Amino acid sequence: MMEKVKKFMARGNTSWNMLLVALLVLEFVVFGIANDRFLRPALLFTSINDNLPTFMLSLFVTLVMVTGGIDIQVSSLVGLTSITIGVAWQDFGLPIWGAVGVAFLLVTLCGAFSGFLIAYCRVQAMVVTLGGSFLYSGMALLVSTLSKTESYLGISGFPEDFRFLGTYDVGGVIPIQILIYALMLVVAFILLHKTKYGRRVVLTGVNQSAAEYSGINTRRVIMSTYVLSAIAAAIAGTVVTSYLGTSRSDLGGDLTMDVITAVVLGGTLNTGGKGSIIGTALASFLIAFLRFGLPLCFDVSTQYLNIPVGILLVAVIVGRTATSGSGLLPWLRSLLPGKSSERASTSGK
Repeated sequence: MMEKVKKFMARGNTSWNMLLVALLVLEFVVFGIANDRFLRPALLFTSINDNLPTFMLSLFVTLVMVTGGIDIQVSSLVGLTSITIGVAWQDFGLPIWGAVGVAFLLVTLCGAFSGFLIAYCRVQAMVVTLGGSFLYSGMALLVSTLSKTESYLGISGFPEDFRFLGTYDVGGVIPIQILIYALMLVVAFILLHKTKYGRRVVLTGVNQSAAEYSGINTRRVIMSTYVLSAIAAAIAGTVVTSYLGTSRSDLGGDLTMDVITAVVLGGTLNTGGKGSIIGTALASFLIAFLRFGLPLCFDVSTQYLNIPVGILLVAVIVGRTATSGSGLLPWLRSLLPGKSSERASTSGK
């Protein structure tokens, strides 16, 4: 059965990833012709840094969605991580890395709590994570009230051994946070595509009952994906706090749509059972360069950048539904004269 799951995962991923690569090349061609500044490596690295939380979160939200779930609370955990680090360090006197450890523990427990409700209490993932997005955003605001610094100002002045996560360039060229993302990408790829755990995640998404009959503890698998997603949020929150040099409760609050779009555009079925870490990564770059290129090359206001991202999300979901076995295109094909006579002859038999 595991071999069948592996074949199912591989089917279609390569062609979809090649389409994403083609779209990336098209972006470079169009934006590069419109403004050659788009092709400067320093500016490209800056655009990646600005969107790095989306990159990190989407990797492990992919695991969640492969099981058939969804995680829209993950962006609120970024802000909870950030403000917890700041308050624990500045107001409670913990060493900076001790404060990071406290934030990781708190956010991991939040992910485990939501995962427990979904996996063991059978509450719908949409309901739990929607409630979680409000709950954990509220917790972040509550933590910010423990600080002597006004919440709208943010907590800053972090020590250099923490700031290096956002300021150090390896070899003077590659920001260290991009290397952190690359490590997360490798870990997520191995987990989903090269381990028994990944195959159990896929089988859970394909048919949870069949997975249970195969001896897989699907509840544990489902809960673990939300824990991993929360850990990714903690890493993203730590990196973005270091990069910006400030700790705020609202960091990451607007990442949800980009994260879900990157996962779905990357080839993960919104119904579960199939997904691609490489596809998610390519889709993340596609969205990041779209957000970077439109204002730079075509003077599109940043307040309108959610429009093309939203169009991408809707277009992918509608396109998949239309081409599925029960979608619009098969229905239209069934209305063709040849198909109608073919049905009639079949029914006559």
